[in-house]
Amino acid sequence: MVFVTKRCILGWVKITINRVMNIQSTVKLSNGVEMPMFGLGVFLSKEGLEVENAVETALEYGYRHIDTAAVYGNERGVGKAIKKSGIPRSEVFITSKVWNSDQGYQTTFDAFEESIERLDTEYIDLYLIHWPKGELSVETWKALEAIYAQGRAKAIGVSNFLVHHLEFLMPHCTVKPMVNQVEFHPYLQQPSLQQFCLDHRIQLEAWSPIMKGKVNDIPVLQALAAKYGKTPVQITLRWELQKNIVTIPKSVHKERIVANAGVFDFEITPEDMLKIDRLDKEERVGPHPDKITF
Repeated sequence: MVFVTKRCILGWVKITINRVMNIQSTVKLSNGVEMPMFGLGVFLSKEGLEVENAVETALEYGYRHIDTAAVYGNERGVGKAIKKSGIPRSEVFITSKVWNSDQGYQTTFDAFEESIERLDTEYIDLYLIHWPKGELSVETWKALEAIYAQGRAKAIGVSNFLVHHLEFLMPHCTVKPMVNQVEFHPYLQQPSLQQFCLDHRIQLEAWSPIMKGKVNDIPVLQALAAKYGKTPVQITLRWELQKNIVTIPKSVHKERIVANAGVFDFEITPEDMLKIDRLDKEERVGPHPDKITF
């Protein structure tokens, strides 16, 4: 592991480059929990055989991080696949999230119990507030802190929180969020949010890291793919990992699950990293956290 100080869009920062990064490499959260840097997202993966097969395939090929949520409707399938894999529970990192309609103090406890039951596990490695809901999220966070104190969630955090959402929540926190899972990809890099999370030791995590496959159409990424003998998707995922951002591409297809993991046998040069950094357009493929209606 090498520590370097380099100039980037955030200014001069100290970053960690793991020269021997692999599919099970982890980042240490602010509370000491080791979170795998790479994982499988299961958003829109259908409950039953579809999600079970996806999770089983991912685990077979070395993945140890599975990201689900109550609203995805597939926690039961995720839990079943993990059990079937035979991999010890302690070796699989499970993330789930409390949905907006369940936010609030007691309702969050109830939602957590339901997720635990569906996942068929005694604890969740990371439990997140799915979207910011103002004062309601303050009450939700108090419940998360209690669940964390009980040891039933090994780490807690938020999802889709922008800087102003974090600034609103954090004065009410006894335990600061350890993770912020947000939309992140070459066209949406949110440098001010990156810096805020870095300053407050909040690990940034990327959902929709490949823009629903749209990275395949970006000329800069196509050119880099040709240079490195990789795909634009693999270039993008490697870029995110080298930026120390936890990355959870979603797929239900075996060949893509395997291909997505083919990012640990090469390294993007600093010059080529900057080429991707310059693609930022502040362009989303998902909803804006300040404009949600659900």
